[in-house]
Amino acid sequence: MVNLGTIHYVYILIILIIIVIIALKKDVILPCILGIGIIGYIFTGDILKAVQIIYKALVVSGKEFIEVVVVIALVNAMSSALTDMGVDELIIKPMKKLMINKTMSFFVLGITMTFISWFIWPTPAMIFIGALMVPAAIKSGLSPVWAAVVLCIFGNGVALSSDFVLQAAPSITAKTAILDSPLGIIKQSIPFWGVMSIVTITTAFILMRKDKNVEIRLEAKITESKQLTQKQSRAVKIMAIATPLTFIINIILIRKLGLKGSESTALIGGTAAIIMIISSIIHTGFKTSLGEVTKYIKSGFTFGINIFAPIIIIGAFFFLGSEGTAIDILGAGASGILSDIGMYVAGSIPLSKYSVIGIQTAVSTLLGLSGSGFAGLPIVGTLAHTFSNAINIDKESIAAFGQIITVWIGGGTVIPWSVVAAAGICKVEPFDVARKNIIPVSCGIVATVILAMIIL
Repeated sequence: MVNLGTIHYVYILIILIIIVIIALKKDVILPCILGIGIIGYIFTGDILKAVQIIYKALVVSGKEFIEVVVVIALVNAMSSALTDMGVDELIIKPMKKLMINKTMSFFVLGITMTFISWFIWPTPAMIFIGALMVPAAIKSGLSPVWAAVVLCIFGNGVALSSDFVLQAAPSITAKTAILDSPLGIIKQSIPFWGVMSIVTITTAFILMRKDKNVEIRLEAKITESKQLTQKQSRAVKIMAIATPLTFIINIILIRKLGLKGSESTALIGGTAAIIMIISSIIHTGFKTSLGEVTKYIKSGFTFGINIFAPIIIIGAFFFLGSEGTAIDILGAGASGILSDIGMYVAGSIPLSKYSVIGIQTAVSTLLGLSGSGFAGLPIVGTLAHTFSNAINIDKESIAAFGQIITVWIGGGTVIPWSVVAAAGICKVEPFDVARKNIIPVSCGIVATVILAMIIL
């Protein structure tokens, strides 16, 4: 059994302080940096090493996020090139027929995001959908922050928590739960997934409809935006057709070749870079494009770093909670602080059906706070195996329940540093997106826990 020490209690205290500061709508960079240093000192007992750990934590965090920074920068650069050329107006024109108002945009954008995420993973799907459909959704009346909410809820929530097609999440959970196949977890997850998804989406939609302040800000933004009057040349029309067609081919290749995670994101990012270069050459000529491409790249990376700078620091503190990154930051002998806390809770409470559900919920929530929906799944599976041996409870069902909670919290809905891809695509602040998601996701979790108490 895991024993908690000073480092665990201090870590919990710092998390509570951060949560309070976030609730007060203040920045949390300062407490995160100090928190890393404090944890570093407790672990090493050396002030000099604690100072070095602050730097190491930021480097490790930067490495974890660099892939998303680069792909957002390239997509932003591509978007700027297409906008200057006038291609974006032609691309979104057919979508306007479906996205006639913010209600239709909410569901069209969400359903499309879910479907594509099942096949190519939420992050590359978000980039693909964001580049082509978000502009149309915003012009129909859906505000940028709510467009980001839709991408997060339907992609990182609905699609990632089920993972029916690629089956990465249920495979991880099944392996650590000592199950031969993930199909049982997939089957048992359907009622939990359905209730969680329906309640969260419904709550988010109601809040979106009532958010008058966002509508006012959006109207002002649209009024101030420039009206494109560029002549639609033949080249512009060709690019308007070629751009979405190229991304569709990417989706087919990702599915056919079985590309996952970094591989699929790399294909999307590389494609965005090529489209940006071609657009620039067509629009300005080869000689002028030498400078234009540099301008687009600088602008894209400035935007990406501007979004990620605070996220890298905040993520650095919470990466101490996951064993893999904790070792990289603190050194040999370190363990995931949040993982330790979760295992301690699981081993300290008398087991019954209701206590097991409560423990699985609490542990899944703690694991999700690391900002990674998948990092906590091995512990979820392990706990399910332990619980099923201790009391009469279905292993596949309790594992599926834990998977849903863990992925919804850590996969990219309510943790600010895990919604940066959606925030970056929609050009809004990650903290604003996370705040919008908190109430819908919390309502979904409560409904899912109640369902678990009824059917398990």
